[in-house]
Amino acid sequence: MQVYGRYMQHHHSETLFMKRALELAALGKGSVSPNPLVGCVIVHDHIIIGEGWHQRYGDAHAEVQAVRDVTDKTLLPESTVYVNLEPCSHTGKTPPCADMLVRERVKKVVIANKDTNPLVDGGGIKKLSAAGIEVVTGVLEAEARALNRRFFSFIEKKRPYIILKWAQTSDGFIARENYDSKWISNEYARQLVHKWRTEEDAVLVGTNTARYDNPQLNVRDWSGRNPARIVIDKSLMLDNGLHLFDGRQRTLCYNLMKQQKRDNLQFVRLEEAPFLHQLLHDLYDKRIQSVIVEGGARTLHEFIQAGLWDEARIFTAPGKFEKGIPAPSITGNLISTESVMGDMLNVYYNR
Repeated sequence: MQVYGRYMQHHHSETLFMKRALELAALGKGSVSPNPLVGCVIVHDHIIIGEGWHQRYGDAHAEVQAVRDVTDKTLLPESTVYVNLEPCSHTGKTPPCADMLVRERVKKVVIANKDTNPLVDGGGIKKLSAAGIEVVTGVLEAEARALNRRFFSFIEKKRPYIILKWAQTSDGFIARENYDSKWISNEYARQLVHKWRTEEDAVLVGTNTARYDNPQLNVRDWSGRNPARIVIDKSLMLDNGLHLFDGRQRTLCYNLMKQQKRDNLQFVRLEEAPFLHQLLHDLYDKRIQSVIVEGGARTLHEFIQAGLWDEARIFTAPGKFEKGIPAPSITGNLISTESVMGDMLNVYYNR
């Protein structure tokens, strides 16, 4: 496989090799959940001799892919393996990667993040060290953790990673008084939203957004998988003829009335309080690792008030409504600001 960096020179640091591992790991976005994003680079005498990444859930892990990519396996005992997450030490869909690296007798393993999954949690490092393999940890640790923030949130908070997303006018409205919100953002911003949907496990809306917008919550302006659809309809007031109930993709309807499952549609009954916490716990049990909350204003406000969010992506368009439904108010760390063909996109992380 011909790839960038195959002939790196001696003076390049191990940081550069880990950056390459992170680049490879990112290629698995939208395909590996609930597994983490992992990339692996194998280096001999300062030259990359093999690399790989976890390409989709259930397939071979990054370390296995990288070893397969090595043409001359006799070089492995004198090689260093760079991987952004601690090699697994348990049998899941695939055998333990730590055991495989021990069998190949690699010389050294450089790791960005320790895996906080209780099934691993240092077990991979212990196996490697016990076999006499030198282990280095913490290289580009912050960058690697940011890449796998969905995985770490899921493991450590026992809930999905929550992304709040909305578009607002320049005068601060999310919809008109009649709940109409089409179209605040421009076509390029809307296309970006479809790309985001391919990268997350699920998209969530509240009752009013489902009723007034009749969204499909699928991927049309990008190539990739459809997310699961989640709708909150506590009193089961929504019309069965809405797109959300067409059975074309997995849909979860959280309510206070009934528990029922048929084909791609599941009604999940919860108690009134604490409703959102129960909802997120159920999504955790269903191994849904990330959710984009796309509205409406009341649903977004409830997530904000409960502190149940990790990231917010807010488009501000130049148009004005002058009156309507106010956009939510949010306080967080501003991570980035960019123009999407005239619409400003601000991204925040929760403090």
